[in-house]
Amino acid sequence: MTVLGTDFDPRVFRDTLGHYASGITIITGTDEEGPIGFTCQSFYSVSMDPPLVSFSVMTNSTTYPRIRETGRFAVNVLSHDQHTVSNQFAKKGTDKWAGIDWQPTQAGNPVIADTLMWLDCEIWAEHEAGDHQIVIGRVNEISPAEWHRHEPLLFFKGRYRHLRDADDLAS
Repeated sequence: MTVLGTDFDPRVFRDTLGHYASGITIITGTDEEGPIGFTCQSFYSVSMDPPLVSFSVMTNSTTYPRIRETGRFAVNVLSHDQHTVSNQFAKKGTDKWAGIDWQPTQAGNPVIADTLMWLDCEIWAEHEAGDHQIVIGRVNEISPAEWHRHEPLLFFKGRYRHLRDADDLAS
């Protein structure tokens, strides 16, 4: 067993957490300069009543402060074939929206085409947590049921992965 004290290798910690599979999202918004967004792996539901979700973002993010100023955001949960979209939005200093088809929510936040599902939110609360900011959003609009026609894009052990159903596992 590895016991963590106050000093341990951050890479070992990151590699250990990499054994937890997660979905991939793009957090989006829009301001006077146009659409903005970033790839986010740390997303989860918080509450059903009221409907709340949360994501974590690095405190040194240059994109999130622009989203914070608007007070709202959309969560785009990526589909199994959108790994290039994930990579595009993870890069700094590039045009993240080049070649990206999207439509606005009622609040004006970008919803990326062919995602698994999306949620449109207003910022409910923020909490400092080490080198990240935990953002909680109140959900105001959700993707319609007919939108949910894809499988999710997953991230596990440092790589993109896909779901396989039980029949695939038996072979």
